[in-house]
Amino acid sequence: MTVNNLKTLMHESIENINDDDFLKAVKQILDRKYIPSAQPKLSKGQLQRIEESKEQIRNGNFLTNAQADKLVDKWLNE
Repeated sequence: MTVNNLKTLMHESIENINDDDFLKAVKQILDRKYIPSAQPKLSKGQLQRIEESKEQIRNGNFLTNAQADKLVDKWLNE
């Protein structure tokens, strides 16, 4: 399993775990290994995508979490 595959699986797992104590324990482990940079460095393209996304939100072009969940459920059942 590659590092990227492992990270993807971990992201998915964490998104689906609602156990507060467990997540706090995982965070403590991660905090020992990872120190986030003060300010992430974004490329011009990333900054442009952020601005485009903000504009879409201002125009009401977005889904709520519930709407997105229903859409994903629909895709998974096709």
